[in-house]
This record gives sequence, C-alpha cells and structure tokens, in this order.
Amino acid sequence: MSDPTAGPAAGLDAVAAAFYGLVTLILRNRPRDISPTAASALSTLNRSGPQRLTDLAAIEGVSQPSMTVLVTGLERAGLAERRPSPDDGRVVLVAMTPAGADYLRSRRRTGTAVVADLIGELTAADTAALAAAVPAINRLTELDAHRTAATTHSIEAHR
Repeated sequence: MSDPTAGPAAGLDAVAAAFYGLVTLILRNRPRDISPTAASALSTLNRSGPQRLTDLAAIEGVSQPSMTVLVTGLERAGLAERRPSPDDGRVVLVAMTPAGADYLRSRRRTGTAVVADLIGELTAADTAALAAAVPAINRLTELDAHRTAATTHSIEAHR
C-alpha cells in the first residue's frame, strides 16, 4: 500500500525542512558581533537602498522604537547612517555606509567558508547534486528580494 504522505507536498516539506536545517547551521556559526535583526536590516539596506526608518522597521517586522535603537547601534558601529532624503529634506533615510557594505561582505565570506568546509566533506555525487540546485536556490533569494520590494512598495503606497 502506498503512503499518502509521500506525495509531492511531502517532498516539498522535506526540501523545506532540509533548507531550514541548513539555515539553522549557518545561523549557529555566524559572527555574533551584531544581532541577527541588525544584520538583516543591513542586508535589506544593501538590497533595497536607503529606507525611511519606519519602512525599515515594517520590512524587518519590528517596532519603530526598536528599529530606532537598532539603527543607533549601527550608526555607532559605523555601519549605517541617517541622511536627508534627496526628494524631501524633511525626511530622514537610513543608509548603509561603505563600512557596512564591507562588514556584510566579510560576514558572507565567513558564512560561506563554514558551509564550504562542510561541502568539502561530501561525496562527489552529493556535491554535484548541490551544484545542480544552485540556480533554484538563487531563485529563492530572488523571490525573497521581490517580496521585500513589494513590501516596500506597499508601505510607500500607504503614505
């Protein structure tokens, strides 16, 4: 008798669970000099460019006062700055600094090295399977970027 949980949805759940496990591994081995929320906010600024503080808070799913504290910490670390909007001098935007961009690159290199070391322990067949999945994995990242852009657009439309 066939297992009804072994259909396509179960396969997708297995893929999602495997990715979740990989993300957990990466997060466990990440640099801990800034919070995950601060790193996420920097990544958002890197992908989307300068943002209003309130918009950045909405994108990151935190309160505006929490984002204010977070951005202040990023400013003190030299990773982000507040600047007037070129469209409206009354509006302040949060932008990533060159040091913030360098920090993100370094953080990615560190994370990549951890995963690369583990991949180096796999068989050639497993490594080839992962290599074949790279386009689909990159597409997931693109889909997330589109969602972030849609969230930003929705926030701007409600102003």
